[in-house]
Amino acid sequence: MGMKMVQTQAPRALAPSNDQSERELLERIAKSRDQAAFRTLYGNYHQRLSRLLTRMSVRREDIEEVVNDTFWVVWTKASEFRGASQLSTWIIGIAYRRALNTLRRAKLRPVADHEFDEDSVSVESTDDDENNQQWISLGLERLPVEQRMALELTYTLGHSCEEVAAILDCPVNTVKTRLFRARETLKQVLPALAGMQDPSGDRS
Repeated sequence: MGMKMVQTQAPRALAPSNDQSERELLERIAKSRDQAAFRTLYGNYHQRLSRLLTRMSVRREDIEEVVNDTFWVVWTKASEFRGASQLSTWIIGIAYRRALNTLRRAKLRPVADHEFDEDSVSVESTDDDENNQQWISLGLERLPVEQRMALELTYTLGHSCEEVAAILDCPVNTVKTRLFRARETLKQVLPALAGMQDPSGDRS
């Protein structure tokens, strides 16, 4: 099974997902190389991982490659998952490390080069709500990538500090420190950003 098969799958969730159902999918992949199970798992994670990689400032042209690399590892090492954490922790951890490797190969400092993610705003949002989301997005861009990921994994995806520590491969206290520093930085930069006339304009 090669990467071309992965690239042809629709990047959407194909079935309701929870940890137990996803473990069953992984078990089918490990035991019988079940491609239908693989496609479902891939669809469940594509959007989630793409958002995280965007937050890490992975270039748009590299995001799909990192997602595919991640799921190539999932396909080849499915039998190595021991169940010590949630499956999502394992998969997101793989994606995080692959993304770091991509940034290092490109010799890029992790700074944001992406536009505001329109999918993060409800279609029923008011103009003020959308502006607030843009200010927050801009504020996140000012954070080091490690702090940005700690916030995203904790508050957006709902992982515990212990799970975030496993994903980022660092001590739990380090995660808590990053969250504290990120919140303190946002308290300082968001009021200044909110004073800008155009969130997509000159940030100097």
